[in-house]
Amino acid sequence: MTENPLLTAWTTPFGVPPFDLIRPEHFPPAFDQGMAEQRAEIAAIAAAPSSFATTVEALERSGRTLDRVRSVFFNLVSSQATEALQAIERDYAPRLARHRAEVTLDPGLFARVSDLLARRDELGLAPDQDRLLVRLESGLRRGGAALDAAGRERMAAISTRLAVLHTQFGQNVLADENEWQMALAADELDGLPDFAIEAARESARERGVKGHVVTLSRSSIEPFLTFSTRRDLREVAWAAWVARGTGTRDNTVLIREILALRRERARLLGHADYADWRLADNMARHPEAAGSLLRQVWEPAKRRAAAERAELEALAGHAIAPWDWRHYAERVRRARHAVDETLTKPYFSLEGMLRAVFDTARRLFGVRFVERPDIPVYHPDVRAFDMQDEAGAHRGVFLLDSFARPGKKSGAWMSSFRSGESLDGPVTPIVVNNNNIAKSSPALLSFDEARTLFHEFGHALHGLLSTAKHPSQSGTAVLADFVEFPSQVLEHWLEVPKILREHARHHETGEALPDALLNAILAARREGQGFATVEFVSSALIDLALHKHPEPEALDVVAFEQEFLAGIDMPEAIGLRHRPPHFQHLFAGGGYAAGYYAYMWAEVLDADAFEAFEEAGDPFDPALSARLKDIYQAGDTRDPMELYVAFRGRPPQVDALLRNRGLLEA
Repeated sequence: MTENPLLTAWTTPFGVPPFDLIRPEHFPPAFDQGMAEQRAEIAAIAAAPSSFATTVEALERSGRTLDRVRSVFFNLVSSQATEALQAIERDYAPRLARHRAEVTLDPGLFARVSDLLARRDELGLAPDQDRLLVRLESGLRRGGAALDAAGRERMAAISTRLAVLHTQFGQNVLADENEWQMALAADELDGLPDFAIEAARESARERGVKGHVVTLSRSSIEPFLTFSTRRDLREVAWAAWVARGTGTRDNTVLIREILALRRERARLLGHADYADWRLADNMARHPEAAGSLLRQVWEPAKRRAAAERAELEALAGHAIAPWDWRHYAERVRRARHAVDETLTKPYFSLEGMLRAVFDTARRLFGVRFVERPDIPVYHPDVRAFDMQDEAGAHRGVFLLDSFARPGKKSGAWMSSFRSGESLDGPVTPIVVNNNNIAKSSPALLSFDEARTLFHEFGHALHGLLSTAKHPSQSGTAVLADFVEFPSQVLEHWLEVPKILREHARHHETGEALPDALLNAILAARREGQGFATVEFVSSALIDLALHKHPEPEALDVVAFEQEFLAGIDMPEAIGLRHRPPHFQHLFAGGGYAAGYYAYMWAEVLDADAFEAFEEAGDPFDPALSARLKDIYQAGDTRDPMELYVAFRGRPPQVDALLRNRGLLEA
């Protein structure tokens, strides 16, 4: 093998990975070297005199090679999975998990950290250092470092096995999504607007078939369910959509083992169940607090959904099935507000909405984004931008990967190739946003897709604006039910008339969005909130229920789902936003396990926060913008509620969420 580019200095602009040089075969030896280096670094920590610098900050410095290799690999395997990369993922996910567990469970490291914590008042630590020490000791303890030798070994085995199961779960869903397609003959395009037909044509081209194809990408399936007048085909598409992870690649078997292992881990650590363990380290603190919030929203959402269903059935003349809801909801919206996607999409080009998010960031936070075609990218669809401060100085790299394609996992997400930090001098972040927009020329967005663009860009700004000194406190490394606040609060600026008037322009004529259409869009923004809230809250509730189940190893996942939905009186015409067999937030990794409620927890904050700007009468109020920027910059250097109260002047109020969703009843 020639020199491994993953293990050499990167001389690219801003140190972006040299993607053109990196091959799958480079990853295994780079992973091996990265793990070996970190083992040596941990051994050196153990041999050094104990202090905050030689223990905590030395641990922060450890594993830099491994972090660099890991960030490149897992970003690529999410965005453009190949058989070669997936084979490496299956091989190395458990090895990496075992390595991570060895670091976390090292008894000598834990003893040093515990000793420092006991003496923290004598150490003269700055507030961010003190929080870092407290959170480090808690993280090690929650990882099992305080257990006896047998307990530590079992924790390592559980982590290793979970890595295998998470990987297989995600690869199964991706395979189902890549494999399924529904070819449409010319007479099966009935009802589809031009943009949906063009997207179906592009999907067919990408898959090497003639004509038009609907796929299981959300940007393909949802427009089809919304506009197709062929009820029989909508039913076929819906059945495939909800069946991901249930066929020959049966994820229910994996779910049982994942839940059983998570419960065992929680019990080893003295918790009643996994949900109890998980939420102990979140803002909510207890599953009961998360459940209480969800139940506050559930009943008014069901009442709203029932009213919506009655209206849809009156229009349809028959009972509404899940594959009907989006279709008739769009027709009701069109009739009530004289607005639909065929009217709005021409004004919501990807280019225009990208200018909108960049302008919002400039007005709020004083940063600008300059496209840089010389920055390396990993796929021709990816675009690269230099984020600069008000003085024009470089502050970070933003990569944008907008379009759906085979080999790319579904959904939308933000990730990092490098976190910003300044432990040994300034290191600027490299952040990527992935969306799954249907590729067309030009790319035109639905209002929901534009909202997702703002949402993910909020995550990106959280990473890009970070001023944290220590890597593990940087950017989005915050409590799990706070991480969605910076993303969700930015969504509100999509609805600011000043932003829409400036950037929502017709892709052909350049005409600004007419006031009548703007007013109709804003009037219709709470349409369907019963449906949207029910499909989300039901998913969050079943997440908590699965992670509190007393005997998950014997769980019949499909039967449990049916019984659970009956128990919460789930409206039959609305499906879960994510059924368990393809609920990747929960089972393709542990990031949102027993934590899907976090989106709504954060919505309490974001709705209340934006009301502050409304009360000020200026969506770009300078004082509020400066205090909001403090939150984006802080990372995990301060307690999130402390940050929020410093911004708002008081704790958040849940009524703002209900008002935002139109669910506050008189």
